[in-house]
Amino acid sequence: MPDDIEKLKTILNYHFEDRSLLKTALTHRSFAVETGLDYDNQRLEFLGDAVLEIILTEYLYLIYPKEEEGNLTKMRSAMVREEALAAFARKINLGDFIFMGRGEMESHGNERNSTLADLFEALLGAWYLDGGMAPVKRFVLDMIYEFFPDPAYLLKTLNPKGLLQEHAQKHWGGTPVYTVLKKYGPEHCLTYEVEVSIGKHSCVGVAQSRKNAESAAAELLLKELNLL
Repeated sequence: MPDDIEKLKTILNYHFEDRSLLKTALTHRSFAVETGLDYDNQRLEFLGDAVLEIILTEYLYLIYPKEEEGNLTKMRSAMVREEALAAFARKINLGDFIFMGRGEMESHGNERNSTLADLFEALLGAWYLDGGMAPVKRFVLDMIYEFFPDPAYLLKTLNPKGLLQEHAQKHWGGTPVYTVLKKYGPEHCLTYEVEVSIGKHSCVGVAQSRKNAESAAAELLLKELNLL
């Protein structure tokens, strides 16, 4: 069973006037199907996605008055990628409060990045409907200040594999080699460990797809080489 919703209200420091909104935001489709409910959190996820976008768009527009639209869009995209939203959700232990079908829960579906990212957006949608934009904006920006204190830095990390390859070819005359060291977990939610190596340098990235694990490894190696 999920943790008591009252604990989540304490974490958020917000009292929902409409408790049903919060319950809906925390209801995964698998639970709705399993228990015969006529609602789940998908519509609130749709709304929360739009709420998050307008908050971040305004924020970036105001703090970077001279930045071109393309770069603002890239920064916003990096801040709302699945891994980032999942990290926000984990910060408040959101996965502990989800109503999820037994099979999904037994396979640790409440820990999956995609599930947590959707859950976070659904929470924002419910919160917006219950209390308006102001409390949601404060909450989101607090997360942004902690996780992305310098959003412009994200422009350097959007394509770590490309940046590493460019550096490797320029300085070592070769290209990085990516090797899958292991993969584990249920088939529908595999976790990959991938090593990137070039010359005497190597790093290992971990993610829930091979592509993201490669990017994580490349980013770590760039940091080790003081390129990020």
